[in-house]
Amino acid sequence: MKKLVLALAAILAMSLLVVGCGGNKSSVKTVKVGATAVPHAEILEVVKPVLENEGIKLEIIEFNDYVQPNLSLNDKELDANFFQHKPYLDNFVEEHKECKLASAAGIHIEPMGIYSHKIKKLDELKNGGIVAIPSDPTNGGRALLLLEKQGVIKLKDGANEKATVQDIVENKKNLTVREIEAAQLPRTLEDVDAAIINSNFAMQVDLVPTRDAIAIEGNDSPYVNIIAVRTGDENRSEIKALIKAVQSDAVKKFIEEKYKGAVVPAF
Repeated sequence: MKKLVLALAAILAMSLLVVGCGGNKSSVKTVKVGATAVPHAEILEVVKPVLENEGIKLEIIEFNDYVQPNLSLNDKELDANFFQHKPYLDNFVEEHKECKLASAAGIHIEPMGIYSHKIKKLDELKNGGIVAIPSDPTNGGRALLLLEKQGVIKLKDGANEKATVQDIVENKKNLTVREIEAAQLPRTLEDVDAAIINSNFAMQVDLVPTRDAIAIEGNDSPYVNIIAVRTGDENRSEIKALIKAVQSDAVKKFIEEKYKGAVVPAF
């Protein structure tokens, strides 16, 4: 009888242990964040263990376009995304009234650069040459503003990040400005005279903006990359923990050491 009681006690103890372990697992919260690979997903990888210590499992879902991450966030397939700057988000929400998205925090700036495999300086652009820019709103306008700042073209008065090729009022070299999906721009460098590429896509093909760009935006660029969430989720405890981790000194040091000016902390 005594042996039976001891055996039952041992079984009960093991059962409680299993239940206890199950309880710990169920208390872990999962946060799904959509991101483009470089530098966004790389930055998020840095904070994974920090969040894990707080009982939050960070699941990073990579995208290679600028539309699906916002649609997935709006459809609750994601808890947040990290790939875009505020002007792009504002424009996206304006064009997709059904999407109720908001910026939760600014993280970094990726200076946009002009790249070429055919010229070393912009004044070497030939008459009738081809310059490729991002086809999406705001990034296309941003590229045109960079061309204007470099003296390549002139835009109509008052042109901003929403500028389009129709806003070009002076084009002395009769350049063809070709609009191409942002992620595909690095692949065009063999076919065009120059391409204006977002830093995240440039770095994916081992282009270092501060080394390889023949012209680049200054550090005063207003295009701060953000963590976006559904409107109303800004104060969720998991989102606050995510932002705190990403805006840490450790992440700032990681950005400065890894990207060497191609990505600039904005916090």
